Amino acid sequence: MTEKKLRIEDRECRALVSEDAGTPIMFLHGFSYSSDIWRKIGILDALGEKKIPFLALDMPYGKNSVCKPKSSDEESNVTFAFEAFKNEFGIERTPVVIGASFGGYIALRYALRSPMKALMLVSPTRTDRPQLVQAYKRFTFPVRIVWGTRDIIVSQRELREMAGKLQDAKISVYEGAGHSAYKDEPGKFIKELLDLYAQVK
Repeated sequence: MTEKKLRIEDRECRALVSEDAGTPIMFLHGFSYSSDIWRKIGILDALGEKKIPFLALDMPYGKNSVCKPKSSDEESNVTFAFEAFKNEFGIERTPVVIGASFGGYIALRYALRSPMKALMLVSPTRTDRPQLVQAYKRFTFPVRIVWGTRDIIVSQRELREMAGKLQDAKISVYEGAGHSAYKDEPGKFIKELLDLYAQVK
């Protein structure tokens, strides 16, 4: 794993990268986090042991991300993720994308723009935006949705409504977990991600 600074247009942001062969996994953290959260729960080490390539980005929207200048503009964040992935892995490789909370929303917006092999979402926000709702029926890749029963930001009803509009979606409920369910159940989250990856790599 390498820590580097990515320069895209006028922005410089940190990234944690493993450039092994195969299908890459791209991580988009939630608003209050940075790429450090994925390292903290052990998922990057688990991928490294299996020689699975990944790109964990510090996103412009992140309150605690190592990224300048910051921006909450949705389209510029999608563009940043798209360009960062292209710069690291080229246009020939198609990612599995992991998005948490607002990062899940950005991941969904990314899917409108560029192919992906699978999508794993942790309590994504803004899933009822008309542009997304109209596009859900065109998402042919598998979508796995994680939700914690103690989540007070996103309701299970919202996520079930979204899942009902997708061709291949499953919801995994983490009992007793909060909005950042992967933090409360890291072992379970890592196993589910590896199971999804094995299906599509």
